[in-house]
Amino acid sequence: MAGKQKQPIGIELAKRNLITENDINSALEYKRNHPGKKLGDIINILGLCDPQQLIEAIGDILDEKAILLKESDIKINIQDYISIDIMKKNKAIPFEEEAGRIKVCFADTTNKRAIETIRLLLLNKGLVMIKYITFESNIEKILNSIGGLTTERINPNGDITGLIDNIIKNGMEKRASDIHFEPMQDIIRVRYRIDGELITAITLDNEKQHQIIGRLKAISNMHQEKQESQDGRILLYPDYNIRVSSQKNVYGEKFVLRLLKKNSGIKKIFDLGFPDDEKLVKKSFKKRNSITIIAAPTGEGKTTTLYSIIDLLNKPELNITTIEDPVEIRIDGLNQVEIDSKTTFSDSLRTVLRQDPDIILLGEIRDKETAEIAMRAGQTGHYVLSTIHTIDSIEVITRLRKMGISNYDISSTLASSVSQRLVRKVCEHCSHEREFNENEKEIMNNIASKYGVELDFTGKKTYDVIGCEKCNNTGFYNRIAIFEVLDINDKIRELIANNASSMELKNEALKQGFKPLIVDGLNKVLNGITTLNELNNKLVIY
Repeated sequence: MAGKQKQPIGIELAKRNLITENDINSALEYKRNHPGKKLGDIINILGLCDPQQLIEAIGDILDEKAILLKESDIKINIQDYISIDIMKKNKAIPFEEEAGRIKVCFADTTNKRAIETIRLLLLNKGLVMIKYITFESNIEKILNSIGGLTTERINPNGDITGLIDNIIKNGMEKRASDIHFEPMQDIIRVRYRIDGELITAITLDNEKQHQIIGRLKAISNMHQEKQESQDGRILLYPDYNIRVSSQKNVYGEKFVLRLLKKNSGIKKIFDLGFPDDEKLVKKSFKKRNSITIIAAPTGEGKTTTLYSIIDLLNKPELNITTIEDPVEIRIDGLNQVEIDSKTTFSDSLRTVLRQDPDIILLGEIRDKETAEIAMRAGQTGHYVLSTIHTIDSIEVITRLRKMGISNYDISSTLASSVSQRLVRKVCEHCSHEREFNENEKEIMNNIASKYGVELDFTGKKTYDVIGCEKCNNTGFYNRIAIFEVLDINDKIRELIANNASSMELKNEALKQGFKPLIVDGLNKVLNGITTLNELNNKLVIY
């Protein structure tokens, strides 16, 4: 972002009290290893200044219109105006059109050739260009999201059978957990969820919608005539069990395909990110006559953690039964029950209790009836493992209370509650190692001190995410869980029985050494597994 300012941009920003001299030195050190990066972009990458204030100041210094461009700011189908390749080459994105004028963001408004190339392309379409400036990283992120996943495998002009097959197989290759087919006003958008993030793979002509709907319903064993919501399964791919959900919206029918890989193997609990502490594992999971509950919102890896715990406990002398919807991984030595439209978790649990189980894995506690039976099972000699949708381990108690479970039953049966979130891991193929800057250290130390934790930054490095082919240009590859574990000891049990509030329970737990999710997250940032920005995206800590 060079420009016509009288002094270097770093000095201009320091004059406005947006950055310090130390910040400038940090940015210049980074620039020595990244000579192609503009100083303004580097300051943003290093998190040395609020992005909105920074881009506004840069715009003012360069006398350019400025915007902190996000995908939500794009009001047009940009590929109708300029190809992805040309946008990438010229580091430019059109984002809004009105009355013959089109707004275009550039990463470098001093690149006259790029500006003239884009201006003439749009002029040929009868549009007058209005120039804006934004961060190069914002442009790259949006372009990678829109066009970063398309491969030669997906041919939008091929026959529908081949097109759908290619989209699904490409999703499998890209490690997608879900594929979304979304009808919009003029297009059908296809997106993959990879490592928890939705990334646009391709957009298709809306004229193909009826053919796409017909093909998806045919291979999912759905009723062709029905337009209301339906559930189905695709069994065409030997290594995958694909669950399909359809729902009508204002532009047609949307489909979501959940890709469940068969026989994918079970990760060890420590490989998932659980603290490497055998004593904590034993205290949390190796129980009898009780229930352990894993808590997290949807899509945060609760079921994977359950499988890891079962794998840890599985022994020939134990009768372990699981009740799942659906059975995602088949495990030798277990009795696995899959519920269907005619049964419920509570119905299946009643039957399982007559099968002489030692350990019961119950996929989810959804209602009072299931919770009551699970509690009863835990009180009568069984060990029950289950999940619940709530924000943290303390709120498990509140959720059970709201379901109508008595304080006595909770305090006498709940052994531990575990909460988790999934954060993306830094891609080892393209990330750039660097020192933690002072702003990052201050944020992390301030949070850690609230929980009596001291962080040692000696010899520790963090990473700037870049993006490459391996990580689908996101800078991250795979995910790891951050955990918190609430041990229901005698004091906590007494507080529950006396109807203590969530705050009272948390304060007592903290006195006894309870460490919330954020502490484990900070440790994983400190150890270079993830980044502070990624942790903030998940937990909103600053």
